[in-house]
Amino acid sequence: MGNGIAHVFAMNGHPVRIVDISQEVLEKGLAVIEKNLNRMVAKEKISESQKAETLNQISVSTDMAQGVENADLVIEAATENEALKLNIFKQLDALCNSDCILGSNTSSISITKIASATKRPDKVIGMHFMNPVPIMKLVEVIRGYSTSDKVTNMVMELATSLGKSPVEVNDYPGFVANRILMPMINEAIYALHEGVAGKDEIDTVMKLGMAHPMGPLQLADFIGLDVCYSILKVLQDGFGNPKYAPCPLLTNLVLSGNLGRKTGKGFYAY
Repeated sequence: MGNGIAHVFAMNGHPVRIVDISQEVLEKGLAVIEKNLNRMVAKEKISESQKAETLNQISVSTDMAQGVENADLVIEAATENEALKLNIFKQLDALCNSDCILGSNTSSISITKIASATKRPDKVIGMHFMNPVPIMKLVEVIRGYSTSDKVTNMVMELATSLGKSPVEVNDYPGFVANRILMPMINEAIYALHEGVAGKDEIDTVMKLGMAHPMGPLQLADFIGLDVCYSILKVLQDGFGNPKYAPCPLLTNLVLSGNLGRKTGKGFYAY
């Protein structure tokens, strides 16, 4: 998600600095950006010069202090772990200029809770991009309890300037996208778990019957089964409703390390 967000900002003329935990991870991210830009050149969506200009807008750092220096906006795209995000935002609050907006690409964790780790809750906001970021139009813009109108309007306008379609939502577990999507995915996993149909059959029903571009089990693999599990637990804990509890089959796949595309195996083998 991080490299996709960097790609979109850089392609729209914004200087971007990517900060991550190692040079190896940063190089991998840059390689993905270049690969995606090459694909756009091949499809004649951009020129070679536009590709070069986009790459020139991007720099990298493993030093958070250097990475966020003089930033107007920071977007956190770490793994979906509340403690990790709270720690990152505490650091960002100490390192960033006082007028810097702090955004999170979280797909389910409370923006109000994240903002509580800072002394600038009015400037903390959710920017939930969809994957793959360069292609998908939607950005869920999530207002925390204290997020100001000014910051919300700025982020909505910024997302529009990136060629995205921002939708403003309030801060409740799962927001809108995952509050609806994850129970559907979980129900598809239950259908497989209970032997209602095979994985191909379940995905085919949703693709051909509901016009989904990919079936829910294939989509779960694409998102990452650990991420699906984490979001369902946020919904379950946030609403106190057992209907959001992850299917035992999903739990077992996550515990066994079969997380989908990123590990080579989930519901499907890759």
